[in-house]
Amino acid sequence: MRTTVGIIGAGPAGLLLARLLHNAGIDSVVLESRDRAYVERRQRAGILEQGTADVLRAAGAGERMDREGLRHDGIELRFDRTRHRVDFPALTGGRSVMVYAQTEVCKDLIALQLREGGRLLFEAEALAVEDAGTDAPRIRFRHEGREDVLECSYVVGCDGFWGVARKAIPAGLTQVFERTYPFGWLGVLADVPPSHDELVYARHERGFALLSMRSPAVSRLYLQVPDGTDPGAWGDEEIWDELERRFETADDWYLQRGPITQKTVTPMRSYVHEPMRHGRLFLAGDAAHIVPPTGAKGLNLAAGDVVTFARALVHQQETGSPELLDAYSQTCLRRVWQAERFSYDMTTLLHRAPGATAFEDRLQLARLERIASSRAAETDLAEAYTGFPFG
Repeated sequence: MRTTVGIIGAGPAGLLLARLLHNAGIDSVVLESRDRAYVERRQRAGILEQGTADVLRAAGAGERMDREGLRHDGIELRFDRTRHRVDFPALTGGRSVMVYAQTEVCKDLIALQLREGGRLLFEAEALAVEDAGTDAPRIRFRHEGREDVLECSYVVGCDGFWGVARKAIPAGLTQVFERTYPFGWLGVLADVPPSHDELVYARHERGFALLSMRSPAVSRLYLQVPDGTDPGAWGDEEIWDELERRFETADDWYLQRGPITQKTVTPMRSYVHEPMRHGRLFLAGDAAHIVPPTGAKGLNLAAGDVVTFARALVHQQETGSPELLDAYSQTCLRRVWQAERFSYDMTTLLHRAPGATAFEDRLQLARLERIASSRAAETDLAEAYTGFPFG
């Protein structure tokens, strides 16, 4: 089998890249190890930056997002029983974010790919990327019980942290930067309308809490818990009681309760692999970098990576110049490190570390009070939350 761009992984990054390439007249093949049903129900991110939403619209994949997604023009910070709203459009020249789950992004892009795009093979397990440093890289994969080879001009690894793409970059050429946090998020889905119309980020002496949503009828809520927590160890009423404590305010706001339908625990880590390119192999998304979810950057960073690659490949085909492809890693990493910085800042601003001192607690409150009282500090948060420019 032969193609111009071999894409490993049919998450939002791989599927968006296939769509961008199709629209540019460049052929691709997407290999996905899981079946379609698994990909379309895999719960992940739910916040799309302004730039990500704009790219989906331009790619022809934004119709359902604009119809069913929830545009948010701000977030609320809660601390010391006070509430402060950050107004995104007023601080960023009109930018906002969209609440639209990754599962729905994938459904939209899969439907477009199967109807209009190149080949998308489910249950096609990539086994290795070979000859990445040459002009003719290959993906060895298993599909329908037999091994096959996809010969490519370029390979893009959108196969996540545990995928095979990153392993094809020689260890002697790489640097890894990482941090593991001593806490995680207990996340629940609940069949109850959200108790606030925008996301609420709460800093509390008992730990962080986040009020989010998947739809007008489904709430998504999170609690900071110790690393390694078993989600089954928390009873439903215990979860609601703890959420109520951490979201407490001095006014008459209250938290609506409802049936909890899902419980998971998400570990927290920061990770960057440099470089993001070796020869004709390019890494994108979690294959190259991971952020703690506090800043809502994971899916958006992946979108930025594949937009950068697609633009660079189109530039080469139109001009004959490999300049933008050669700069892929440096271009992406500038944005990646700004997102890592913001996600780290938000995490350390809102989470209480085990063994935190009274001095550290007061510093957190001072940082939050600075955001609430300074337009410059508030603008910095709003600009980062709504998204750094692509490429």
